[in-house]
Amino acid sequence: MKKISFPALLFLSLALSLTSWGQKNPVLNIEGGQVKGVETPIKGIIAYKGIPFAAPPVGKLRWRAPQPVVPWKGVKTADTYGAAAMQVTWDPNSFYGREWRASGSVPFNEDCLYLNIWTPAAGDKSKKLPVAMWIHGGGYREGFAFEPEMDGGEDWASRGVILVTVTYRLGVIGFFSHPLLSAESPQGVSGNYGLMDQAAALRWISNNIEQFGGDPKNITIFGQSAGAGSVQSLCASPISKSLVSKAISMSGGGLSNARPGISLDSAQLANKKFMDYFGKTTLEQMRALSFDELIQMSQKYTEATKARIGWSPVVDNYFLKGTFSQAAVTKEIPDIPYMIGFTANDLSDMTKPVSDFAALRSTQSSKPTYAYLFQRQLPGDSSGAFHSADLWYVFHSMKHSWRPFTAGDQQLSNQMVDYWTNFAKYGNPNGKSGDVWKPYTTQNPQFLVMDADGNKAQLMMTPSPMYKGNVMRR
Repeated sequence: MKKISFPALLFLSLALSLTSWGQKNPVLNIEGGQVKGVETPIKGIIAYKGIPFAAPPVGKLRWRAPQPVVPWKGVKTADTYGAAAMQVTWDPNSFYGREWRASGSVPFNEDCLYLNIWTPAAGDKSKKLPVAMWIHGGGYREGFAFEPEMDGGEDWASRGVILVTVTYRLGVIGFFSHPLLSAESPQGVSGNYGLMDQAAALRWISNNIEQFGGDPKNITIFGQSAGAGSVQSLCASPISKSLVSKAISMSGGGLSNARPGISLDSAQLANKKFMDYFGKTTLEQMRALSFDELIQMSQKYTEATKARIGWSPVVDNYFLKGTFSQAAVTKEIPDIPYMIGFTANDLSDMTKPVSDFAALRSTQSSKPTYAYLFQRQLPGDSSGAFHSADLWYVFHSMKHSWRPFTAGDQQLSNQMVDYWTNFAKYGNPNGKSGDVWKPYTTQNPQFLVMDADGNKAQLMMTPSPMYKGNVMRR
């Protein structure tokens, strides 16, 4: 047997080392072209920011369903977030403006269909890691995927779950219905563009996530507020529901008829009256209007006619054939595990709609539904467990907050990230073993109450969560 010299061994070792190092952040082939991510402070976790999942919805593509990605040349380095959707931003002196430290440096653009990925297994198709797609809230009017309170990609990926956050069209750009738009649509509908964007992102994940080490057959969708409503719509829609493996709805209600609350015909009529008032009778005229002009027109229209106009999902008999509640009752939502809950000082008492949904599921399926109440009264002021307060905990993003969080808050946050990522992995927030958080059933109708004191997290199962009313001052 021929011996290998020491210099040759040294060269071989160095070559293998360099090859191994190069594979930590490989070039990936995805829809549109090649992409490379950026290393994060946590070893082995790669972030991909600003990956396009559809063509820019601008010009003639405004108010159309999302179109395929425009290919690019060379290797795209995904190191910068895409623009946030066009919106009226928070007043920095308002409650949420101060809470999220709203920044004037965030770019806003109609070219906004981008997603972001954090993975510990870039390029390794054999890993088949669970995937979680996050949908931000904001009343379908505002918000974006990279708000500071949602900066949790590294924490999630370090637990073996690939986190994907998505941006979608909002407000008048994302949910504008009009008879002329319906007439030019192949499906004869208009509006719901923001939901279609989310569905397109979900489809993109299904088609491409293997490149990032993910399992396209194990995708959890989760969201808060309007993001929770979006989760419910994606579960109810015949366009997207087959791609969902598990779903988490945070502060989005449950079984009721409130969401969505308007038909396509009603939305079209309201928007036609709005545009006719200003003499905008062609799509060319409407598409030529800037976002600022559209917002100013809506304000003038409301002042003059006293008719309030807004834009949100509609029942169009295409993307949505009915409400989420109707789909749940008729067993037309995916038969999957669900997690659903709200905060103790939320916008309303969601105990009954959450309980009703969880109870319904327990009679329809052997798949579990887990109910929760986030009760921690946040330190620093008297705002309590306000609507969105749980985001600091679910993403373990407290480093971005002004609040004097304690060791108990940190512990609760770590426990919640464990619960959410375990749910994405197994459909059970407890993980493979453990039974602290029990599913809600008609025989055992219990919520997990999440709280903390100064030193430790406090977790308790109870049949009667205590809604404390909305104490937040906006």
